[in-house]
Amino acid sequence: MIDKYQETLKEFENLKEKYREIEILFSLDNKVKELKNLDKTINQNNLWDNPEKAKEVLKKREYLSKEIESFKALKNLIEDTETLKELYEESQEKDLLNEFFENIEKIKKEIKDWEIKILLSDKYDKNNAIVSISPGAGGTESCDWAQMIMRMLTRWAEKKGFEVEILDLLEGDVAGIKYVSMLIKGPYAYGLLKSEHGTHRLVRISPFDSNARRHTSFCGVEVIPEVDDSVNIEIKEEDLEIETFRAGGPGGQHANKNETAVRILHKPTNIVVTCSSERSQLMNKIKALKILKAKLLELERKRQEEEKKKLKGEHKDFAWGNQIRSYILHPYKLVKDHRTNVETSNAQAVLDGEIDLFIESYLKWQAKQQKLD
Repeated sequence: MIDKYQETLKEFENLKEKYREIEILFSLDNKVKELKNLDKTINQNNLWDNPEKAKEVLKKREYLSKEIESFKALKNLIEDTETLKELYEESQEKDLLNEFFENIEKIKKEIKDWEIKILLSDKYDKNNAIVSISPGAGGTESCDWAQMIMRMLTRWAEKKGFEVEILDLLEGDVAGIKYVSMLIKGPYAYGLLKSEHGTHRLVRISPFDSNARRHTSFCGVEVIPEVDDSVNIEIKEEDLEIETFRAGGPGGQHANKNETAVRILHKPTNIVVTCSSERSQLMNKIKALKILKAKLLELERKRQEEEKKKLKGEHKDFAWGNQIRSYILHPYKLVKDHRTNVETSNAQAVLDGEIDLFIESYLKWQAKQQKLD
């Protein structure tokens, strides 16, 4: 027990050092000042002259307040643990020692969470995420693989306590899906899920092949942040081609007989957005326009990135061969991320939504890339 205590003391010192680093990056005093400024804005009589701006200010205030309280809670936990250590060294009571060990485990978890939060500093990282999944070439195989990726990301989101809303879904002819668009709602949903943007490759013995041959399948995942009306993206009415159609359903008496689903084509970019999740055609149109705005924002971001790469002499085709991650289920089990080289042999756990290992390593890799830029 003495050896464990000495080891835990060293661990506690390391955790306190990490906390001090996070404290500098978080800048509590600046956050408190920002909160006070938001309170001044909220108390202005003319705030609700612009309802959208008012909602955005209140949303920002609520989020900032929770973030400050969470950071203060970590600070208090560390101070309480320091007191526990002193009390135990004076009294040698076993209950105090056990509580000290328990607190260290809590601090480890909190520090890890905060290290990830600090990495999520891009403009839209705190936003909800719009995730679209499409199978590559390969028919039923790829459609099934797309559904497996959909299940993986849905499982991950549910474990995080996030809400998953299906915006549009087109089922495969035999199995799987031909396309799905999902809105994943939760703090930092986009910042965390942007690690999944790209091509995912699967190698397995096909369940659809009577000769039990090994097949390779691909599917593409697009992750973009949901944006609100405060983002200035101009969409001209004359640039849109809007169609309505019946949303898919189970048939029979429950079949949707009204044309509530909406498909929007943005003619200048050829971007097509479909939304069928609402019963109202108007609500589907509003959601579809919101998704279109997010896609146009992402298109502009990519254009700026490509300009930077050209200036630096970099070029890389966004082709199926440039997969971000491989999932090998035969002849051995391995999931490997090709950007970070992080891998695990527990492929089933990954497909069940255990992808935090890849998310964390991607965020650290991205931070290094940004420093190099």
